[in-house]
Amino acid sequence: MIRDTFFDILGITWPTLVIFLVILTIIRLAYLINNHKRFQFYNEAMLLLFITYILLMFELVTVKDINVASGFNLTPFKEIFRYDIDSALFIQQVLGNIIIFIPFGFFASYYIKTKKYIYLLIVSLISSGIIETVQYFIGRSFDIDDIILNLVGATFGFLVYLILNSLKKHLPGFMQKDWFYNIIIVLFVGLLILYFTNYLDIWGI
Repeated sequence: MIRDTFFDILGITWPTLVIFLVILTIIRLAYLINNHKRFQFYNEAMLLLFITYILLMFELVTVKDINVASGFNLTPFKEIFRYDIDSALFIQQVLGNIIIFIPFGFFASYYIKTKKYIYLLIVSLISSGIIETVQYFIGRSFDIDDIILNLVGATFGFLVYLILNSLKKHLPGFMQKDWFYNIIIVLFVGLLILYFTNYLDIWGI
């Protein structure tokens, strides 16, 4: 499900994505060299992953038709409870809206560098709210339930950030080195590549 949606989006977005990321990478490298900044692979890779995620999410929420119909819903949980738990629409509309914002919650927390949930809540609320507002004005739907589900996803991402940040402080010295995080990010990217090339199946999604 997620893999298929990813390739549907990528089929439309890849030219923009490639051009944008190449130009951004060149400018970023020039900045680091010109200002004698230290190059940390995992930090730069995290930034590119975040930007890639934002671009793909933009394509998903503004172009790809994932809503059943256009409209305006301000009644909490009205749409959430409309779907059967074992239905494809529940996976797409409910779980999908949660999953899509988990990376947002993690990346936003990572760059804000805070343990205070209120900052993540405000950023996520504004971001999800503007997405729903724009969708309404381009003929899609404004749904308060989507915002609620996005906030749930962002909260999961925030918790992942807190857990990883807490674990980091208790790791052995060598596991707090830059080279160790470089290896982790390479392995993570490798797993993503294996997943999206059908060599790795994650819970059938």
